[in-house]
Amino acid sequence: MSVDDRPTLSAPDDDPWLWLEEIEGKQGLDFVTRQNSLTLDAFGGAAFARDRDILAAIYDRPDNIPYVSRRGDDLHNLWKDATNPRGLWRKTSLAEFRKPHPTWEIMLDVDQLAAREGEDWLLSGITTQKGSARAILSLSRGGSDAVTLREFDLDTKSFVADGFALSEAKGGADWLDADTLLLSSAHGEGMATSSGYSRTVRLWRRGEPVDQAQTIIETTADHMAISGLVDDTAAAPRSWIVDQIDFFNHALWLRDADGTTTKLDLPTGIWLQAHGDWFAMKLREAWSIEGRTYAADTVLGMSLSAFLAGSRDFAVLFEPEPRRALQGLFWTGGKLVLSILDELQPQFEICTPSATSWSRASLGGLPQIGVVDIWPLDRHPSESNGDLLANVQDPLTPPSLLLMERGVASPTVLKQAPKTFTSDDLVVTQHEAISIDGERIPYVQTGPSGETGDAPVYMSAYGGFAHSVKPYYNASLGKLWLERGGTTVQANLRGGGEFGTRWHDAGRLAGKKLSHDDFAAVAADLVRRGVTTAKRIAAQGGSNGGILITNMLVRYPDRFGALFCTIPLIDMRRYTKLLAGASWIAEYGDPDKPEEWDWLKTYSAYHNVKAGQPYPPILIATTRRDDRVHPGHARKMAAKLQAMGYEAWFYEPEAGGHGYGKDNKERAGFEVIGFRFLKDKIGWKDEG
Repeated sequence: MSVDDRPTLSAPDDDPWLWLEEIEGKQGLDFVTRQNSLTLDAFGGAAFARDRDILAAIYDRPDNIPYVSRRGDDLHNLWKDATNPRGLWRKTSLAEFRKPHPTWEIMLDVDQLAAREGEDWLLSGITTQKGSARAILSLSRGGSDAVTLREFDLDTKSFVADGFALSEAKGGADWLDADTLLLSSAHGEGMATSSGYSRTVRLWRRGEPVDQAQTIIETTADHMAISGLVDDTAAAPRSWIVDQIDFFNHALWLRDADGTTTKLDLPTGIWLQAHGDWFAMKLREAWSIEGRTYAADTVLGMSLSAFLAGSRDFAVLFEPEPRRALQGLFWTGGKLVLSILDELQPQFEICTPSATSWSRASLGGLPQIGVVDIWPLDRHPSESNGDLLANVQDPLTPPSLLLMERGVASPTVLKQAPKTFTSDDLVVTQHEAISIDGERIPYVQTGPSGETGDAPVYMSAYGGFAHSVKPYYNASLGKLWLERGGTTVQANLRGGGEFGTRWHDAGRLAGKKLSHDDFAAVAADLVRRGVTTAKRIAAQGGSNGGILITNMLVRYPDRFGALFCTIPLIDMRRYTKLLAGASWIAEYGDPDKPEEWDWLKTYSAYHNVKAGQPYPPILIATTRRDDRVHPGHARKMAAKLQAMGYEAWFYEPEAGGHGYGKDNKERAGFEVIGFRFLKDKIGWKDEG
């Protein structure tokens, strides 16, 4: 990069790069324009265009799986390809969907809508009402989290004149009845929490100005958000109100058809799902009630009416083990489905309640290795007959979409994704590294068999928010890294949810630094095992993983050859002041509290970067339309590193939201810039 383009450290302020937080400020945009030009000049060109087009063609293939949900008798799908980069909302029948080439009925062409209205529209959500032809569509500009709400008629396939419409804000709405919405939106003066989400739930009646909508419940600005969800599975209509205190804690209210609101006397750190007169919940912390103590991660179930009448006679539906943890739970057709990882292997159990007990059964016919995801086919739980969809894959096996009718029949294959890269000589193996405190850290390695000691390795991880990283089939890595002779490694760091709450808690707040030690331990283990050398390891992480990658830069620079940091958090002193940052205090801590800043500053790479260190080259990339993680994090870190004389590159396309692009070509371009940078900096002369 040009030395002449480096910013200087002449500003006297505590943070001389604050001006880069002005997303649309002229000086900031000039910086972005210059930086993009430098990055594209260095890593763009004919080879970039070739690989971008290869990848975009894979994403746009007509034989990719069209994922669906059932609304009434129809299967709905949002489809993107080269002809329809913004997407088509379309529908078909289950019988038609089973055919190799189903016929689809187009509900909305988003590209035509965007062109007609001159807006950068993407369709990010569809909320329908059971038995009704009306929907609320959530339209996003460029992929941002904030959306515009508009009423749509499914019969006429058009927006409703003088129907419900709300300008851009974070949040959404659910149908209470044909003429009333349960509105959970930050739209309006004083309606947003400090995290930027809704602080009220309102009843918005047809024809009524939204600022006159009745507020039925509100939370304080320091809570993360509050939302309402209509539940039509019970004998009488009801709604759930969720006051999201922080990312992991919430209070629950049940609102009856007559408007009576009852707060449930439950711990705040739970996952709860209800269906009819039954509910089940997973505890985040140990809970003692009526002489019994239930361990963290236990799943309890009971009758909702009995609970409201005072009973606390819970049935224990799941008990955790050190490396066996619940990943999710949902109801379908009156049955509760539990998703479990046991030593990272997928398992599923079905629990069925009755007046006297709960029966239990394992969901059979599915692989015990790789990745298996299961969810209900039906959008409206009250319409479900128990049909399930399953997605099955591994790093070398493309996804299969399976149907399990009524949740018990043997799975049948509905769709098979195409094989998009050559994998004949590749193998998948699982290993464990020993972290700094002796904990075993699993990781999955994919690539050629045998250890060469010089493999070009692409490492990735996340390590936060109890999110479990799974070894999915990755078309981009497969085509542009594995097929060309490289190796990929995916690590399961503490902070994730692979082994339950204790695994998550070990890697959050002050423990976040330990999560980063885990990643560094995996890098060291690859060298110890003779897979590669440190200079041949390229690492990538995004969002929370951006904290990870910048900590590899400043804490473990000798273990990596190049780093790719995407849509990242980095400045942990100011993160709570930027966009949705305050919503993550429960994961990281509050920098305005001195005792919490004491640990936050240990992994705030923006404050720990020092001159004269052996930092590897880094590319920091974000998107201007990311209204979740502020692009200022990436901008400021790149500017500071450049001013210190380091090889730090920057890339910021305009659209994409908290992702890599608003369409398949933009997404492919974002990824390929990263691949080409990493390959160049680890000395891999890949000609493709």
